[in-house]
Amino acid sequence: MLTACHKGRTYFPKDLEPQRIELVRFDNALLNVHEATIAQDIRVLYEEYPVFMPLWVEDILGIPSEDTLYLEQQLPAFLNDTLYGFKATNQREQELFADVQDLEKSLSLAFSRIAYLYPETEIPAMYLFVSGFQTPIYFGDDLIGVGGDMYLGSDYEYYNRVVYDYQKQTMRKECIPVDVVSAFLFRTLPYTSAKSRLLDQMLYRGKVMYLTSRIFDTLPGYEVMGWTKEQWEWCVRNEQAIWHLVMDKRDLFKTESLILTGYLNDGPFTSEVSQDAPGRLGIWLGWRIAESYMEHNKEVTLQELMAEGDAQKILEESYYKP
Repeated sequence: MLTACHKGRTYFPKDLEPQRIELVRFDNALLNVHEATIAQDIRVLYEEYPVFMPLWVEDILGIPSEDTLYLEQQLPAFLNDTLYGFKATNQREQELFADVQDLEKSLSLAFSRIAYLYPETEIPAMYLFVSGFQTPIYFGDDLIGVGGDMYLGSDYEYYNRVVYDYQKQTMRKECIPVDVVSAFLFRTLPYTSAKSRLLDQMLYRGKVMYLTSRIFDTLPGYEVMGWTKEQWEWCVRNEQAIWHLVMDKRDLFKTESLILTGYLNDGPFTSEVSQDAPGRLGIWLGWRIAESYMEHNKEVTLQELMAEGDAQKILEESYYKP
């Protein structure tokens, strides 16, 4: 229970066709720019990274990509700033990500499993970059960027200036594969229901998290969810009371935005349930319902689960009764 045990169902063969993921080290190239040779170094970045460099300049620095003269003036500040801690952060990122083989191995296995389920999937190119504390995961056409400066460890000192305490739990290097894969799945398997009830929203998101947990089937559930072990254990201990409260309040069929965000959005707690309940509790409930549905319907494949848009049917046929 404590690690979201999947009771023996196997979804993937051992001899999957490999999908080799290599992180393109844009971070190294960028952080090796020198102020004395800034114009030449910028030209080299545009030549060697013709797709990612313009995106990074426009979306991270907020500078028109063709304005290289202004970029020459602004880039040194980004690389060497001490007020916001960019210089120390960029150095820390270089140290922590000196070796990315474990990340590449985990991502390669994950995308091999995604390609097995969805052979038509185009595997994106993946870039490691620094974002100035702006974004952990970045999407472009046919590419994913990972902001390494957003994964320097929950205790990294400069995070105290830019995020809330509850957000630090997932700002660790080992969280990257789950963040990349779950974001990719949310992007490629979009919400299609015509209804916007809490039930529909939490089951859609819960299905994505269930699929993510199957892709990373050796990870404990709390790591997939982005919680601490203690938060997961609290939810398991109180699962029956949580479900009864949700049912008693008749929240499942409500559509008010405050109700939806209260159950589904990240936060220090889920106020609709308890200040002891971790944020995004509605997604966890959706995951548990999806898991129960799959256990009671052994013939249903992962693809069929994800394609099923009738949340009421999934709930009824899950026989979810914590």
